[in-house]
Amino acid sequence: MNKIWDSLLHFLKEWTLPVAMVFGTVVYFIFALTPSLDGVATVMGPIIDDIFPLFMFLILFVTFCKVDFHRMRPVGWHFWVGLFQVLFVAILMGVIIGLHVGGDQLIVLEAVLTCIIGPTAAAAAVVTSKLGGSLEEMTTYTFLSNFLTAAMVPVCFPLINPSSGMDFWQAFMLILYKVFLVLVAPMLLAYIVKHFMHRLHRLIVSVKDLSFYLWGLSLAIVTGTTVKNIVHADTTVGLLLAIAGLSLLLCLIQFSVGRYLGHFHRRAQEAGQALGQKNTNFAIWIAYTYLNPVSSVGPGCYILWQNIINSVEIYMKEHEKNKNS
Repeated sequence: MNKIWDSLLHFLKEWTLPVAMVFGTVVYFIFALTPSLDGVATVMGPIIDDIFPLFMFLILFVTFCKVDFHRMRPVGWHFWVGLFQVLFVAILMGVIIGLHVGGDQLIVLEAVLTCIIGPTAAAAAVVTSKLGGSLEEMTTYTFLSNFLTAAMVPVCFPLINPSSGMDFWQAFMLILYKVFLVLVAPMLLAYIVKHFMHRLHRLIVSVKDLSFYLWGLSLAIVTGTTVKNIVHADTTVGLLLAIAGLSLLLCLIQFSVGRYLGHFHRRAQEAGQALGQKNTNFAIWIAYTYLNPVSSVGPGCYILWQNIINSVEIYMKEHEKNKNS
């Protein structure tokens, strides 16, 4: 019995992210296909919406407790990864505006755009740390990426959808406000705990992979919500498949290009996560707010693809570690 339990724990440890995604999907379909649970779903929906930001705050707070703040500074690969993101956005904008794209084709390209223009996921630092990369360099680029997105979104989106009535500074400040809540606030709290509350700090960092398992739990919530949005998307199956396929291709491209750019600076892992792992919740929000809501299916699918890649990377890292030991 102990052997089976140990094997199960080992499996869950290596495949935390896929298990979380499957769990979130199964829970959604249980509630969706069981009419008697409609009342529970109605009550739990708003509660889950309120809990999720708290999870993200805790995940980043725990992660930032391990950061050496004196080592947070821009480095060479930050410039090249940021430049590629800007160029990719510029090329896509040129195609949309230059060819006067409309209809379903525009929705597909909007879905692709949200997956490119979106900032690096705050949780990318969690994965990078798990893979043995530089937590400080990853955290620094996460901040830079959010400011870059805050500058690009108010410039690009009114060109695609002039009726959105987006004011540059209003949109810029709104995005910065979200960045403050998601990144700056947990970092400030982590700084205070690390420098002034030493006992609590030691307790937090002593729990191995705490932020990673918290992230796994939040991923189950995100996956369930993503599946719900895809199932209820008001469009054709063909369009959904096209968006899903392109988001997969884009995910592979961004991870690959990031790793290629990073290997020149011996930071392939960090640069790959920086360019490939996106803040899809933010991307879904901007798609719903400023573009055709169906385009939000793009980042919704992207979150599944990027976490499958993360799972494979973590499995390979753990397998290599076990092999060497």
